[in-house]
Amino acid sequence: MTPADSPLTALFSAVVPTPFGGMGVRTEAGALVEMVYLPPHYAEKDATDAVAAQAVQQITHYLADPAYRFDLPRLSVGSAFQQRVWQAIAAIPCGQVLTYGQVAKRIQSAPRAVGQACGANWYPLVIPCHRVTAAGGLGGFSHHDDEDGFHLEVKRWLLRHEGVAGY
Repeated sequence: MTPADSPLTALFSAVVPTPFGGMGVRTEAGALVEMVYLPPHYAEKDATDAVAAQAVQQITHYLADPAYRFDLPRLSVGSAFQQRVWQAIAAIPCGQVLTYGQVAKRIQSAPRAVGQACGANWYPLVIPCHRVTAAGGLGGFSHHDDEDGFHLEVKRWLLRHEGVAGY
């Protein structure tokens, strides 16, 4: 069984090839449910519905132009606190980063709580958690903090794609 035929791939309504691997897109009932960073061995999967096709098109636009702004129907997920964090993160302009502490200060919270909400983000790229870093460096990403790991390489790629130097 190849990764493209695996049960994991079957969960997605589309898999978009990217320079860092792939982006799995899951939709239900006319809304985006989840986006997942996938390692390079997952094959492209054509969209199975209109919302997935819209997501594929918008991800492709972002990959060509990092200033592209997503506009996808999304399932409402997360706690009220997580939604507050995600709203603050969505306001960070392309090409800029804030630290977990800076975001926490803006919403009157704690950096660790902001980091947990970042890791719980169901819609990476749409809610650009990659634009949030630790005070002393890159920080974690998608609840992964292995410096040489796949997810941090994705974060580095996204920041470089958006013109942020030093990553």
